Amino acid sequence: MRVALISEHASPLAVLGGEDAGGQNTHVAELAAALAAAGHEVRVYTRRDSVALPVSVRAAEGYEVVHVPAGPAEPVGKDTLLPYMPAFSDWLVRRWGADWTPEVAHAHFWMSGLAALGAGRRAGVPVVLTYHALGTVKRRHQGAADTSPAGRVDYERALGVAVDRVVVQSRDEVRELVAMGVPRSRMTVVPSGVNLETFSPVGPVADRDPARPRVLTVGRLVERKGFQDVIRALPAVPDAECVVVGGPPAGAVDDDPHARRLRAIAASCGVADRVRLVGAAPREEMARWYRSADVLVAAPWYEPFGLTPLEGMACGVPVVGAAVGGIVDTVVDGLTGDLVPPRDPAALGAALRGLLADSDRRFAYATAAVERARDRYSWARTATQLVEVYAAVRRPTRVVA
Repeated sequence: MRVALISEHASPLAVLGGEDAGGQNTHVAELAAALAAAGHEVRVYTRRDSVALPVSVRAAEGYEVVHVPAGPAEPVGKDTLLPYMPAFSDWLVRRWGADWTPEVAHAHFWMSGLAALGAGRRAGVPVVLTYHALGTVKRRHQGAADTSPAGRVDYERALGVAVDRVVVQSRDEVRELVAMGVPRSRMTVVPSGVNLETFSPVGPVADRDPARPRVLTVGRLVERKGFQDVIRALPAVPDAECVVVGGPPAGAVDDDPHARRLRAIAASCGVADRVRLVGAAPREEMARWYRSADVLVAAPWYEPFGLTPLEGMACGVPVVGAAVGGIVDTVVDGLTGDLVPPRDPAALGAALRGLLADSDRRFAYATAAVERARDRYSWARTATQLVEVYAAVRRPTRVVA
């Protein structure tokens, strides 16, 4: 099958860790690779954000990345990209008409949905949409700090009715979309996956002090990821160190405003000597960090899906997670980890203290976590489920007598 993945701001080739470079980039890259490995012809369309980028790049994993000239050829924050979506859509129509026409377009994020739907209607290509994040949830948790374009929620609601299929990643997202007015019958639940070759219990381990328990937390340095709550929980966990992986490169961490706030919180809590911000790590080194941890903490205020808990589970690490979004689906409370209320350092500290004091429970959680990741969340399984969705919406080819 010829499959177009539309990811307007999240290139699969981007360096992770920036404000707009995180889970969606990884998702699109891994999905494209899994589809290509299954024999499908895959092209990823993403916005050209540098004059140095060629029109297309062939990824080593067998898919093509096409850089769409929509807006200035420079980095632009995703919340200011909406005016460039008509140009993105127009370019897709011209390209598909003259070059290569997909049998299905899978849009990632709502603005990609706008671009894909506009092009798909003109080119006769069915469109599948994965939101990755919803404006209603962002507004609820960020309030006045939400920088989303005006009308985002209305666009998302309209897209949910207009596209051929909505692919949701968690039960929480289903509930949110139904409340917005998107019919449940238009949705198919297909969770994200985890690379089981990259993330496994066996392999190199990052250096650590074996006498000091390690609590690991991973993600971009933005407030909603809840790192400040993890640090505030640390006084309840004597002797443990907290290692934060993510954000800018190691040499630039001290210049990051949120990193400075985290250090100030650690100092005010009396745990500055037990908090380590290591900055961004290359994706190929992340498994080393996961394997070095006694416990992985994922404590976001909200999380559409959450790849880091899955990556930790695949590496055999028990997870203490906030009971939000997709984490409620991936982490089974009392089996692969513990779930706690979001934005509750006291509950988080109690859960960490109890788990670090119980090596038998940690071992049981770790064993179950690996099994769950392998059984339910391989990218091959995700790709197979999505191909079934693509086949269901693909339009029959006309046979000319």
